[in-house]
Amino acid sequence: MVTNKGARGKRGTIIAILNGTKSENIIPILQSIPERLRKKGSEITLDLAGNMGLIAKKCFPLAVQVTDRFHVQQLATEALQEIRIKHRWKAIDDENQAIEKGRKLQKPYSAKILSNGDTIKQLLARSRYL
Repeated sequence: MVTNKGARGKRGTIIAILNGTKSENIIPILQSIPERLRKKGSEITLDLAGNMGLIAKKCFPLAVQVTDRFHVQQLATEALQEIRIKHRWKAIDDENQAIEKGRKLQKPYSAKILSNGDTIKQLLARSRYL
């Protein structure tokens, strides 16, 4: 989708709606827009697909390329989830070792309760997508 932010949602906002993301199909269509108009584009928002960068570079050479917030936020959330899962597995392993140690010493294991009433393992399980 090619839009004109300067039109502020009024007439002339939508310039083109194109089907697909293959650069070999999209570039010729966008290049049919006069070059003087394409050079007026100051900013282009892209998703993280590599071919979108090629399309932007070929069709809007003077525009600054910006990655859209949704995809950046999605990548950051996925990275945080990986870290949370690693910590959760470590907490599970630590608890299993403490239970085993308690058995050997014939002392019952009691997990540390945090101020919110959860154990570390519970907190890491419940904090998904926070």
